[in-house]
Amino acid sequence: MLVGDPAHADDLVQDCLVRAISNLDRWQLGTNMRAWLFTIMRNVLFNNLRRARRSPFLDCGGDAMDTVPVAADQEQRMRVLDVDKAFTRLPSAHKEVFLLIAVEGLDYEEAAQILGVPVGTVKSRLSRARNDLRTSLDKSDKPQPQDADFAERIRRGA
Repeated sequence: MLVGDPAHADDLVQDCLVRAISNLDRWQLGTNMRAWLFTIMRNVLFNNLRRARRSPFLDCGGDAMDTVPVAADQEQRMRVLDVDKAFTRLPSAHKEVFLLIAVEGLDYEEAAQILGVPVGTVKSRLSRARNDLRTSLDKSDKPQPQDADFAERIRRGA
């Protein structure tokens, strides 16, 4: 999800469709309408985010973790939090590519068209995003020194 909140996602889609309908004369017959709409949506999102940075009263986001459904399993919840933390540390260009391909299911060519970059750039950004996520998640799987200290204090009854 691009914005992390269903209500904001609905607003984003509505803004995108309003802009698309008002600019329908700019769409070229025979081109990929889905890619055109994703480009508009991406531009609307960035405009909203820029506006939010300038105004302390406009809320364009929200905590994505508030809307992520997970089972009552604590380990799974911790894993979801680890994935969320790792994802938020990715550069925005890598997040965009990852969302378009891994979440939205677009192919490389569609993502490249939406982002306005060559297909090779999409492939390299996706590869880097996957590697960065894997590295971050591998680090979070290893016991941290503070975990051992905490476990020792529990054993001692402190």
